[in-house]
Amino acid sequence: MKQNAKHLLVLLLVALLAAMAVPVQGQDNPEVKLGVQPWLGYGPWWIAEEQGYFADHGLDVEIIDFTWDQDMNAALASGQLDVEAVATNTMIAMINQGVDAQAFLLLDASFEADAIIAHKDIESIEDLAGREVAYEPGSTSDLLLNYALSQAGMSIDDVEPVPIAAADVGVALIAGQVDVAVTYEPYISAALRDRDEYGVLYTAAERPGLISDVMIAQREYIEENPEIIANLALAWNDAITYLRENPDEGGQIIADAVGSPLDEFQIAFEGVQVFDLEEIAVQFSGDFLETYVTVGEIMQTLNPDQITEIPDPAETLVTDHLEAYVPAE
Repeated sequence: MKQNAKHLLVLLLVALLAAMAVPVQGQDNPEVKLGVQPWLGYGPWWIAEEQGYFADHGLDVEIIDFTWDQDMNAALASGQLDVEAVATNTMIAMINQGVDAQAFLLLDASFEADAIIAHKDIESIEDLAGREVAYEPGSTSDLLLNYALSQAGMSIDDVEPVPIAAADVGVALIAGQVDVAVTYEPYISAALRDRDEYGVLYTAAERPGLISDVMIAQREYIEENPEIIANLALAWNDAITYLRENPDEGGQIIADAVGSPLDEFQIAFEGVQVFDLEEIAVQFSGDFLETYVTVGEIMQTLNPDQITEIPDPAETLVTDHLEAYVPAE
């Protein structure tokens, strides 16, 4: 009897120690406010949330959705957000506006998933002259439109800009409020659904590397929270793995988050490339360095008064947490 009691006591002590060793998800985990917009390339963050990858890596993350770039950027600058997903061109613009931002992940690159759409009577970029064009200022749509115009020997002064949130420009086009819309998926597919009289006029595939997205934070936050940055990267990597191994389930999570039917999402997502940590490490030490500078040069050419400097990648791309993923030479 005494032997059984002693054995039971030992089991209880082992169980108690085991319980103490296992952290309760969310308990004492650092809180992180993460800003996004309903863009397909940010989809792995929603997968990380739904699959519990943030908690797995000791983080309590709140994903906050924004409609306008400018609102999300202001939230980061004022400290209301800790990290945010932004276009590379947006990051460069923010630095030129005095925000001490650094990028710690390359999230995605867009090709056919950013586009200029119009009535099929409009057959070329030159046909945009004098027409009302809806787009969100400061977004990837802004960059794409200005780049397309410049390649046709035109400028933004040759069109009538109509500032509208990217989520609403397609609706404005179909309603006849504007002649042309510049936006990204899933809004391209939604606008063109069952409307044969409208089509894609120009996409980011015309200049590979022009449109990409990065994860940023203020320099001070990154320097003070290296573990949070590293664990966010691990959660992102887990989500990429899940998406690649479970494309239908992962795709459904993203489609639900951005409000797109799964079939439309699957078609639209073909125009987007998302990166895992090994791919990011390669990009941050190779091709993306050139792309980053090229985007800055394009922005400076288009808006020399606003883009007075091209940020140095060595100063604005953080790679400490990626060292283990750099392939051996």
